[in-house]
Amino acid sequence: MNKTNLIKKVSEIVDITKNDANIIVSAVVDSIIEGLCEDGKVTLSGLGSFNIVTRGPRTARNPKTGESVAVPEKEIVKFKMSSLLKERLN
Repeated sequence: MNKTNLIKKVSEIVDITKNDANIIVSAVVDSIIEGLCEDGKVTLSGLGSFNIVTRGPRTARNPKTGESVAVPEKEIVKFKMSSLLKERLN
């Protein structure tokens, strides 16, 4: 499911226009991003948690040339699903 499909689904479930659903979905996504930037963690009950993790520097290989490339340290977002989601998927 992509953002367009999510907007359509929200508009159908809540019985609102797609434009209003777009505003709601965008507000939720923006709030998650803001929460990650401020606190480094966002937890949504029943879904899971998003955490910012620092990935250390490493050496990678360019598959085209075989040349070694230094990859600097960077922050990434990891998602850990809740036990409820895990049960529903399995």
